[in-house]
Amino acid sequence: MIDTLKLLCCTNGGLGLLPKSPGTWSSLKPLLAVLILGHFGSPQALTIGLLLLVVVITSIITIKLAPWYTQHFGQKDPPQVVSDEAAGQSIALLGMAWLQPNNHVSPTIWIGLAVASFILFRVFDIWKPAFIDSSQNLPGGWGVLMDDILAGIIAGILVAIGAVLLV
Repeated sequence: MIDTLKLLCCTNGGLGLLPKSPGTWSSLKPLLAVLILGHFGSPQALTIGLLLLVVVITSIITIKLAPWYTQHFGQKDPPQVVSDEAAGQSIALLGMAWLQPNNHVSPTIWIGLAVASFILFRVFDIWKPAFIDSSQNLPGGWGVLMDDILAGIIAGILVAIGAVLLV
């Protein structure tokens, strides 16, 4: 029972167990949540608060469960562990979460910024420029998590710059 809970946590509800592109599927979860919240006109503070909560919870999961999933899957950063992607994608979305559709920008631009944060995060997470790649050398879950955090920060900054130029 405990192992099942740990598996569900580090695979983001089982998304990491999908055979193709598990990191991409996990990254879609925060994106869809933000798009749904924006569509229904949720308060900006709720969107930002939810993203920050996801970052904190998934970061803790990634770090604390590292000894378990390393042993369970037999490698330090198994592709099935995608809680780190949810953290990084949530950070990337913070770059545009300060905007609200119909308030600051048109819904079309807002959706475009959200999708851009997804694409940029995935590009930096997969490409891993040198400083992102070297962060994987950190011990335990920190090495698993930090490349996604850095990819999310870069994507978020680029999206925020784009948002400022569009507002």
